[in-house]
Amino acid sequence: MTSSNLLGYAQRLNALAENGLAFTQNEYDKERYVEIRAISQEILATLCDVPLEKMIELIPSDMGYQTPKVDIRAVVLNTEAQLLMVQEKVDHNKWTLPGGWGDVGYTPFEVAQKEVFEETGLQVKPTRLLAVFDKKMHPHPPQPWYVYKFFILCEVTGGELLADTIETGDASWIRTNELSALPLSTNRVTLSQLQTVIEIALNPGLPALCD
Repeated sequence: MTSSNLLGYAQRLNALAENGLAFTQNEYDKERYVEIRAISQEILATLCDVPLEKMIELIPSDMGYQTPKVDIRAVVLNTEAQLLMVQEKVDHNKWTLPGGWGDVGYTPFEVAQKEVFEETGLQVKPTRLLAVFDKKMHPHPPQPWYVYKFFILCEVTGGELLADTIETGDASWIRTNELSALPLSTNRVTLSQLQTVIEIALNPGLPALCD
């Protein structure tokens, strides 16, 4: 059994436990689901190499049917086919696409627009969904959450590029042939994902990808 398989099993156990706690009326079953949740959290903490207390903070109890988290990433290319990238402060200033978790009350396009402005100072117009990736299908480090990743093409309409924000240490236009040399925040984006979405972005006739 590979570590990625074990991670998937632990994520499913945690979701099943939360689903059981949300719907069962039997007190004995509730005790069993609480125990299953605790076991899944211990496995996730081991796989993700974080203390159990931190893992419990990362995945607090969420009453209700469990669904994947949604990560929105904006793909912004300029007229020279350079890609807008930012340095993620919480990941030692490694590089990624502007973006973050989906926000309640915002459409995916609105999240992409908001995240670009907050992290780079640029105003953009989202124009096209490029891809929806299931994180387990790509070479990301293990994380406790089950995640779908949306990559949305945007075009710049205004604003001024900022060198530093609350979340990012820098923002810059990167030549696509230089991406392989960047230290990437692989929790957020991988080189193969960047190469794939850039190809789709530069070829309007290609359909959006979905895992």
